Formats: sequence, C-alpha cells, structure tokens
Amino acid sequence: MKTKALAGLVLIAMAQSAVALDEPVPAATTYIYAGRLLADPASGKVETNKTIVVEAGKIAAIRDGFVGVGNIVDLRDKFVMPGLIDSHVHLTFESGPTNRLDAVTKSAVDQAFDGVVFAKRTVRAGFTTVVDLGSEPQAINALRDAIATGKVTGPRIIAAGAVAAHGGHGDIHGYRQEILDVFRAPTLCSGADDCARAVRVAVQQGADVIKTASTGGVLSNTAAGLGQQMSDAELVAIVETAHRLGRKVASHAHGTDGVNAALRAGVDSVEHGTYLDAESIRLFKLKGSYLVPTLLAGDTVTRQAVDAAWMPTAVRAKAQALGPLMIDALQRAHRGGVSIAFGTDSAVSAHGENAREFALMVKAGLTPLEAIKSATVWGATHTGLDGEIGSLEAGKSADIVAVDGDPLTDVRRLETVAFVMARGVVVRAADE
Repeated sequence: MKTKALAGLVLIAMAQSAVALDEPVPAATTYIYAGRLLADPASGKVETNKTIVVEAGKIAAIRDGFVGVGNIVDLRDKFVMPGLIDSHVHLTFESGPTNRLDAVTKSAVDQAFDGVVFAKRTVRAGFTTVVDLGSEPQAINALRDAIATGKVTGPRIIAAGAVAAHGGHGDIHGYRQEILDVFRAPTLCSGADDCARAVRVAVQQGADVIKTASTGGVLSNTAAGLGQQMSDAELVAIVETAHRLGRKVASHAHGTDGVNAALRAGVDSVEHGTYLDAESIRLFKLKGSYLVPTLLAGDTVTRQAVDAAWMPTAVRAKAQALGPLMIDALQRAHRGGVSIAFGTDSAVSAHGENAREFALMVKAGLTPLEAIKSATVWGATHTGLDGEIGSLEAGKSADIVAVDGDPLTDVRRLETVAFVMARGVVVRAADE
C-alpha cells in the first residue's frame, strides 16, 4: 500500500511539473548584456555596456559593464530600450472582407481565440502593453486574464468597456432589425442617466477603462457623418460616473464639435482628433488630456478605400475624406504642446505592424525620440502605469526590447525588433 501511495504521489508531482513547464516562467535571474541602452526615454540618454539584472519578472538592477554568470542574454550588438505601449488596439478581430459576417457568426470564444493569435503577433513586435479600446467584453477580459496568469503569450492588456449612443458609432448598422435586437450591447445608451447606467454595467463586466464615442466613425456602416453624436450631458455623465468608479475615459472623436465636447466633459484622452482646432488644443492643455492620434489607421483606410471591394459605400466615402487629414491634426497638436500617447487602432491595420506608426509620427513633425517617448514614458503616464512600465529601472516590470541599428536616427528600425522580453519572459529571442 505504501509503495502504491508513493507511486501515486510521484505521478501527481510529475503531472504538476508537466503543467508548470507548459507555462512561461521567468528564469530565477537573467543577465541582459546591453551594448547601447536607452533606459529612460524621458532623458534621451543612451548609455553603453550595461547589464540589466532581471529577477522574478522585475528589473532588480542595472549595472555597469557586462557582469553575472548563468542565464545570459547577449545584446551587446543591439540597441536596448523599454517595451513599447500601444494605447489603442482591438485585439480580437482584424478588418477584412468577412467582418460583417464575423460580427454575427463568431462567438465570444471564437473572438478570444482570434485574440490569442493577434496578441502573440503584437507582443513579438515589441509591444508589451496595450490598451484594447473595444472588443467583445467576455473575449477581451478572458484574454487579458489568461495573459496575466501566463497561460497565453501576449502583451499586458488594459481592457475597455465600450459605452456608446444608440444609432451612433459603437452601435451596429446595416443588419436586419432582428439581428440588431439580438446583438446590441447592454452598454449602449440614450440620455445622461442611461449613459451613467451603461458605464456601471461596463465596469461590472470587468472594464479597466471606459471607451466612448462622441462623434461618428469611419468604419460605422452608416452615412451619419463624423460630427458630434453624443450630447454634452451624456458625455459629462459618462466621465463623472467612470471617474467615481476609478476608471479613465477614452473618447473616439473626429469632428471638431465632438472633440471639444469630449474635452470639456473631462475625458482622459481623445482618440484620433482629426478635426481638432485651436480651441481643442487649449482644452487638451487645460484638462491635461492626451491625444492618441492613430495615424496608421488613417493611412490604412485611405489605401483600402481605393480598391477594397468589401468596404461599404458609406465607409469608403468617409475613409477617403478623413485619412489624409490625420497627420496634419497631429502636426498642429504637437506644435501646440498637446500631450501625446502612441496608438495605432490596430485591427484597422494588421496586428503586429504597430510600429509603422512611428514613421508617420515623425512625418507629422515629432522627432524619433519624441515618437519613442509617446510609446514609453508618455504612454505609461497616460495609462497610469508609470510606476510599472515605460522605463527600465529597478523595481519596474522587465519589459524590454532590442533592435539593430539606432532608432533615434532611423525610427523605422522599430518595425523589426530583434528581441522582446515581457514581464521577465523572453517572447522573441535574439537568435531567432
């Protein structure tokens, strides 16, 4: 009996070990040799010949020279910097000819599995933290939690709950009424009190942040324009309720009236901001709000509008009008001193190509270092995670990327990363 019991315990221990080995676990201590190191993009200082000591998923120390024995990651010929932050993605889908059908045939489980694929592409592209601003709640929350517990490879996810107006951007369009009745989200709202209710529902569903839409959107299949669609009172109710519940608010906004209404209401960020004006710039600075410009989305839809047969007529017309204006909007905001956080709206563009945004930001007048700051230190402050991410220093998460060449002189170097560590786990090795 004792022999059988002992054998049973051994089998249980072996099974537990097998499960543990299937999960990514940070090595006890890892020494990363960095030839060139931009540890703090806020300073812009590039140091040479440093060792980053990583323990239990955190940075334990940064030491002079190449020190340590055991688990060594040799990046002596690389440019090493903090993991990148994309403050506007949609990880559970991607634009294409089957989108309208997918919306009514794919379950939350299907979408979560799609998200597994897209999350891995995103983190292997160097983006170790993302803000998902509008995916099916069960799908994105499950993906967020699976990544956080090491079951799935992907970036740290801040997941939004979407609160939008009936009939506006964020609602569904172009289907039979029976389909609309079934698939409409419980976080759609009309009127200030109803919008406060919708925020509470989104938080109850697990939202880390609230996403709303003060204006029409390009990809809404309706000819409703790009101007303000939510009332001032609705926007105030959303912001006040979210803030009371400890959630920030991001507002999709294109038209000037909707941009300014969202800023007056106190949103924490405006996504896109295509038709922002001088008053918008004043309000951004007065309220301390961030602009998340999503230039890659504008570039993508402009090109798709030329020959994408699947793009509905109403969408095509808006894409052709809006896309070319987004770089000019960022240029004016940057000159005006607006706080900027990097965001791509990936799903409109292909997941894993997020870094193409950098070159577009430089085209709009940012320096390569400023563009990098928007995806590191500025993005960290915007998300409220500046104590954990955005720079490389003792106590912060070991989110580390490396590239060949110098991204401070050629920002497109970031489009092809050579190494990625996310929370102490290597997800792209330098020798791949």
